[in-house]
Amino acid sequence: MDQLSQTHYHVAILPGPGMGHLIPLIEFAKRLVNDNKFHVTCIIPTIGSPTKSAKEALQGLPTAIDVVYLPPVTFDDDDDLPSPYQKAVTKPETLVFLAVTRSLSPLREVLKSLKATSNLVGLVVDDFGTDAFDIAKELDISTYIFFTSSAMMLFFSLGLPQLDERVSGEYRDMAEPVRIPGCVPIHGRDLLDPLQDRSDMAYKLMLHHAKRFALADGIILNSFVEFEEEATLALPKKPPIYPVGPLVRTGLTNPVDDGSDKYYNSLKWLDRQPGGSVLFVSFGSGGTLSYPQLNELASGLEMSEQRFLWVVRSPNDKSSNASFFSDQNGNDPSVFLPSGFVERTKTRSLVVSFWAPQAQVLAHGSTGGFLTHCGWNSILESVVHGVPLIAWPLYAEQKMNAIMLTESTKVALRPEFGENGLVGRAEIARIVKSLMESDEGKRLRDRMTYLKNAAAKALGEDGSSTKALSALASNFKRRACMS
Repeated sequence: MDQLSQTHYHVAILPGPGMGHLIPLIEFAKRLVNDNKFHVTCIIPTIGSPTKSAKEALQGLPTAIDVVYLPPVTFDDDDDLPSPYQKAVTKPETLVFLAVTRSLSPLREVLKSLKATSNLVGLVVDDFGTDAFDIAKELDISTYIFFTSSAMMLFFSLGLPQLDERVSGEYRDMAEPVRIPGCVPIHGRDLLDPLQDRSDMAYKLMLHHAKRFALADGIILNSFVEFEEEATLALPKKPPIYPVGPLVRTGLTNPVDDGSDKYYNSLKWLDRQPGGSVLFVSFGSGGTLSYPQLNELASGLEMSEQRFLWVVRSPNDKSSNASFFSDQNGNDPSVFLPSGFVERTKTRSLVVSFWAPQAQVLAHGSTGGFLTHCGWNSILESVVHGVPLIAWPLYAEQKMNAIMLTESTKVALRPEFGENGLVGRAEIARIVKSLMESDEGKRLRDRMTYLKNAAAKALGEDGSSTKALSALASNFKRRACMS
C-alpha cells in the first residue's frame, strides 16, 4: 500500500467538443487531483479554433492538470465525406462524433508520449469518444467512459442496441412508451434528438458508440444516488458504474473583455434584489429560440410582473442549438426584443447579452427560480444550489431530462406549447408566477432544498459520491500495479 501512495499516477481525459462535455470532465479532473493526488492531462479535440468560453474554462487550473489541444478539425468543403454525412454534419452530435474520430491519429501520439514519460494508468473519454478505446488497448491503458448525463440516460444508452434490434420503424411512431428500469416511461417522440431519424448518420454513430460501452473498464456517472436512487440502483453491475456527481463549476476566473462587466453587473444587480425573488432565464451555451418565440417569452416575462435576469441570445428560426459550437458574439440580441421592453421592465429586470456567470447567479440568495433548457450541467448546478426549475427543453436529451424533472424528481414545472408550436405569453406568465409565488412553487423549492443537502452529503467525506470516486482511484492504481 505504501508503494501505491508514493507513486504519481497519471490519467488522460478526452472531452468531446462543446462546453457541456468540457466542464464536467474538468471538474472530474480537479477531484482526481485534489482528493486523490493524481496528475491529469486534458486532451482536447476542437472544431476550428477553441472558443473563448472553452479557453476561460481552462484558466486557473491546478498545476497538476495539463491541457493539450489536438489539431483543429474542419468540415468546410469536405468532399471526401460519404454522401450520408453531407446532411448529417449539420447536427451537433454528428460533428462531435466525427471530430473525435478524426483526431485519433494525433491522440495516439499524445498518449504514446504520456505512456513513455509518465505512469499513465487510464484514459477517460466522454460518451462520444469510445473509438479511442482501440488506441488505449494498443498501449495497455485502462479505459473509462465519463457519462455526461443522467442515470436514466445511461440506462437507455446501454439498452439502445437491443432496442434497435427489437423495433423496426421510427421510435416516435411506437404505440407504447420505452420503459427504463427505475425511471418513468418515455414516449418515442420524447427520446433524444439523434434517435428521431434512424436513417440519419447521427443515429448510426450514437448506436455505434452505445455498442462499445461494454468495452469500458468502467463508467463514471455525473449524478448521485440520492438524486436518481431507483435508476442508479437498477443499473447493471458490468461494466462497473461509479456515480461521482454532482460535479459542477464551483467558480470561474474573471472573464475577459466585455464579459468582466457582465460578471460583476449581474451579481451587483442581484445584490439589490430581495431574497429568492429573481427568476434566472438562460438556455445554456448552445440553446437558441426562434424570433417569434423570443418575443413571446419577453412578453410573458413582462406580463408575469416578476423579477428576472435574462441571458438573451440572437434568435434562430432554423435551429434550437445554433450556438452549440460558438460564443455567438455578434450584434446585440436585445434589438430583437419587443420595442420598449427593456425600458418598461428595467425596474425589476436585468437583460444581458450572450452570457452571465451562471454558477454564481444560481448560488446567489436572490435567485429563486431558473427557466432552463434542461441541459444536465444546468440541472446539477440548480440542485447544488437548491433552485427550482421551469423546464423548457430544446435539443439533445433535454426532453428526457424535463420528463424526469417534472414526473420523477418533481423539482420543475413545464409550460405547454400551443397549436402553433410556440409557448404563448399567457402560458409563460402563468407558469412563472406559479413557480415564484404559488404553493406548488414552494413545494418544488422545499424538494430542491432537500436535494441540495443530499448533494452536499454525497460529496462529503463519507458521502456516496466520494466513496465511488475513491473506489475508482483505487482501481486506477491497482491496474498500474498489474501492468
